[in-house]
Amino acid sequence: MAAAALRPAILRRIRLFPSPSLPLAAAAAASHPHALARWLARPMSSHDAHLSREEVVDRVLDVLKSHPKVDPAKVNPEAHFEKDLGLDSLDTVEVVMAIEEEFKLEIPDLEADKIDSLPLAIEYVANHPMAG
Repeated sequence: MAAAALRPAILRRIRLFPSPSLPLAAAAAASHPHALARWLARPMSSHDAHLSREEVVDRVLDVLKSHPKVDPAKVNPEAHFEKDLGLDSLDTVEVVMAIEEEFKLEIPDLEADKIDSLPLAIEYVANHPMAG
């Protein structure tokens, strides 16, 4: 089944919550002490300030590192989801959805199907005018 068909099926059946549970947040804060402060300090609207490429890279890498099927040691800005990180098409849909949540974006299915690596994800978010 193509990723375009999987995405709507997943969206109909699961609900993602924007804030992680307290133990997960504490673990994330321990491994990335400035991540919470950076998240709290970010503008609430993309109209206030556009994200720097460095911030996009850091946040996309953090999203991938927090995915349960990804070995954080393998995550780098050039990684391919399937070849380098071992993700299948369903995992890739979940990652793209997590990126949408992180940056408060809605990525159209045709564009989401093309995002199969970190460089493409970073490029899409960095160039999106509403990324927050």
